[in-house]
Amino acid sequence: MNNQIQLTQDFVIEELKNAEAGHDWWHIERVWESAREIAKQEKVNLKVVELAALLHDIADAKFHDGDEEIGPQKAGDFLKSINVDEETVVHVQEIIRNMSFKSSLGEVKFTSPEMLVVQDADRLDAIGAIGIARAFTYGGFKNRELYDPAIKPAINQSKEAYKNTTAPTINHFYEKLLLLKDKMNTLTGKQIAKQRHDFMVLYLEQFFAEWEGKR
Repeated sequence: MNNQIQLTQDFVIEELKNAEAGHDWWHIERVWESAREIAKQEKVNLKVVELAALLHDIADAKFHDGDEEIGPQKAGDFLKSINVDEETVVHVQEIIRNMSFKSSLGEVKFTSPEMLVVQDADRLDAIGAIGIARAFTYGGFKNRELYDPAIKPAINQSKEAYKNTTAPTINHFYEKLLLLKDKMNTLTGKQIAKQRHDFMVLYLEQFFAEWEGKR
């Protein structure tokens, strides 16, 4: 393993040791592994992909009062401290700044083949069985209701509305998770997303059947 990658892994493990379970080191590791797998089929700078995957949630804005610059800044400061070249540092920072789902609801000012790979890897971890677990983990962390039939999902939200939502967790499936399959960038990402999407659809069918006492 490249020494800078190893140092970054060690840094992230230490920084996220007390993180909320849906955004902890294990989330990072899964995204990192998926990103490397997707990258095999793409013409990308693997070092940039790996560093961005490892650092993409180093300081997630939703855990820092909505500050969307603290993540790129923290990542940049660390990468400079281990002598990563300036071009790579800036590239990684731009990926972190622009890859999130909420960023896609506003004006996206940057893209690159490397960002598309990391974005797909991150989105894959938001869907399927683990995606469901992460959604309810975060909902519990924020003390949100599981479901309220009176609160309908807000479709086509603005970036600000999405950031400030306090809706029940089930709404999140319709406001984000079920939309991700059609937002995948790479062939590998699309293939994996299809199966995970279908699993979520089956889960929701079961959820609503049980909610209504039918199963």
